[in-house]
Amino acid sequence: MKRKALSLVLGICLLAATIVSGCEKKGVEQSPKSDSGKQEEEQGSTDDKTKGSAKSASDVTVRYICLTKGIPYFDPIIDGMKESVEKAGATFQDTAPDTSDATAQIPLIEAAIQDKVDVICISPSDPDALCATFDKARDAGIIVLCVNDDVTGNEDRRDGAVMSTDYDVLGKENFEAFAESMNYEGKFVALSSKTGTPFQENQMQIYRDMMAEDEKYAKMEFIDVLYGDDEATKSLTEAEAAIQKYPDLKGIISPTTVGIVAAAQAVENAGLTGKIMVSGTGTPSQCKTYLENGTMPNAFLWDTGLCGNVAGSLSVKLATGEVTLEAGAEIDLGEYGTVKANDVCLVPAGDPLEFTKDNAGEYDF
Repeated sequence: MKRKALSLVLGICLLAATIVSGCEKKGVEQSPKSDSGKQEEEQGSTDDKTKGSAKSASDVTVRYICLTKGIPYFDPIIDGMKESVEKAGATFQDTAPDTSDATAQIPLIEAAIQDKVDVICISPSDPDALCATFDKARDAGIIVLCVNDDVTGNEDRRDGAVMSTDYDVLGKENFEAFAESMNYEGKFVALSSKTGTPFQENQMQIYRDMMAEDEKYAKMEFIDVLYGDDEATKSLTEAEAAIQKYPDLKGIISPTTVGIVAAAQAVENAGLTGKIMVSGTGTPSQCKTYLENGTMPNAFLWDTGLCGNVAGSLSVKLATGEVTLEAGAEIDLGEYGTVKANDVCLVPAGDPLEFTKDNAGEYDF
């Protein structure tokens, strides 16, 4: 019997003491209206959601803007978000650009502003390029939640974020397992998506930091970063080229679900299973064959459906004013668990998962 992926939820959130704090901005500070607030609304002096006006779930619209079309990884996030939003009695919509270019999501954010949705959930393509449009949305009283990835360094430009797990913990566990599979020696490359993509850049920095801080990685050499644009064909081409370019290559680590499969395929095609180790982030269904045949000793990920569940449930509760995000706050999301907030308004939805040949078949995503 297959087990559904985890239903734990963690959470983090930032509320600085100054008035410029991201968590004190629009769409997050939502509490029931006082009598004076009601009187103010009757007088026509209210900023709708930005001042915590009460709204029923049936009047709430949550729109999710995915990174791009055609990446199966995001399907459980969409399904999970749709499930929790509609269970709460609200309306769910989703859309995505044709490409993952840094600015491709901007017209879709602007369309959501025009349509006066209540919450924009978005998997951002870039940590900087979207911020001005986020400002427009929040000025219009729309809550902006990043999902699965964040605008790192610009956390005050959105209202919060829901991550699938604690990505720092994931990166450390993944790299340690990868290094162990290489016997802590040899050259390796990373197969990423696009230059500047927040999650992948953060993961690769974790690899570098771990190598710099611990002598047990001293015999390992991080020699190159490949970019496959999260396209299967290009990622495969990049991996194959690296195998040709570096005849003494011992490993490929890929912090992207498209890249890890491409890397495994390239190694298998070259007849180098067991000689070039492959690891990274990938779904158990994608990686099962490669885990079982030894091309991939392990792969890591999280419960993507739970990430969608948490994002959808939190969106509706914020839009109705039922909850408030603030540092250390614990928010009850019912069947999706209780999330606890930290200092950057970011909510991890569960623990990292490690997949091996022994457990990959136990999961159904």
